[in-house]
Amino acid sequence: MAQIKNHPWRALLALAILAAVIVSVAKLNRITKTQLINRTGQTFETGVVVSILQDNIQEDGMRIGQQTVVVRMTSGEKKGQELTTTSSAGYLFGAACTVGMRVVVLQSIAGDSVITSVYSMDRKEVIIGFAVLYLAALCVIGGRKGVRGALGLVFTFASILLIYLPVVYLGYSPFLTAVLICGLTTVVTLYLIGGATRKTLCATAGTLAGVIMAGLAAAVFSRLSGITGWNVSDIESLLTLYETDNIQVGGLLFSGLLISSLGAVMDVAMSISSSMQEIHDQNPDISRLELMQSGMRVGRDMMGTDSNTLILAFAGTSISMLLLDYAYDLPYLQIINSNNIGIAVMQGLSGSFGVILSVPATVFLSAYIYKIEK
Repeated sequence: MAQIKNHPWRALLALAILAAVIVSVAKLNRITKTQLINRTGQTFETGVVVSILQDNIQEDGMRIGQQTVVVRMTSGEKKGQELTTTSSAGYLFGAACTVGMRVVVLQSIAGDSVITSVYSMDRKEVIIGFAVLYLAALCVIGGRKGVRGALGLVFTFASILLIYLPVVYLGYSPFLTAVLICGLTTVVTLYLIGGATRKTLCATAGTLAGVIMAGLAAAVFSRLSGITGWNVSDIESLLTLYETDNIQVGGLLFSGLLISSLGAVMDVAMSISSSMQEIHDQNPDISRLELMQSGMRVGRDMMGTDSNTLILAFAGTSISMLLLDYAYDLPYLQIINSNNIGIAVMQGLSGSFGVILSVPATVFLSAYIYKIEK
């Protein structure tokens, strides 16, 4: 607070920048989207199951067919009314309804005709509750640093939802937009954690260097292997966006890689930068070369675990595909040359390249910046 009183222009400048950003983001999100599906009269509403008229559970515990249930609506045009509807036994849609369960109902109204079906269990409270619980644990255990980290996390997700998605929808390059988002979130997150210090500057520069290296590694892999963003499994759906709104769907794969690798690279860069600052503060007479050697020793200890983090993360998202390949006993040449395997390998290794190469970049920049005489 004393800092704000001594320098009131800083607070005014920060407020002016914040106001300009809010206005710009608000204007950016005033987008008229192309209607891809006609949803006239169709809404998703909430309700509570009050009775089961016909169950679909079998003697062996399996559910086949659909349930007939009565749902008391808690939102929408039919709020307060009890509607008889169905719930399928599918794994993707429907729910195994029980009395008292909160559900989401797909409701289509045309005149006096009302068609409904249970879409899923209403789980928004669980999702929001877990998110709030995580942020609360981060703030309680992390203290002030945890609060700042939580603010950085919220800012990151807001940037993706309110800046990245609208900009890409408007037809701009997903890759360049991802670079912008990574740079913006890195600066804000590390500033919140470390403040306006040389440590933050070194960590920010090292993070950006690592993320760019990950993008370059992915580009080289793509060029040599022939795998591009057009080889993803949901390309048929994405082609609709390309044909209707000219969205550059081919770059989504690589922009997603940059965003997914950002957290691990940021962790490495900040840890190395913080460690090197501590070493320098404890021994101000240390030479630049010795400081670099110390930073590399710290970085080498982090390379193995953080590179494994990304590879295991991408492997985990592909575990269903790997199990299917194993169960069907597919030939080696078919597996190694499939697009899905190639994409998973590219994501894991390119992201790990970013982690590994961010180490020498952060070490070099930190050694140079920390040894600059004030």
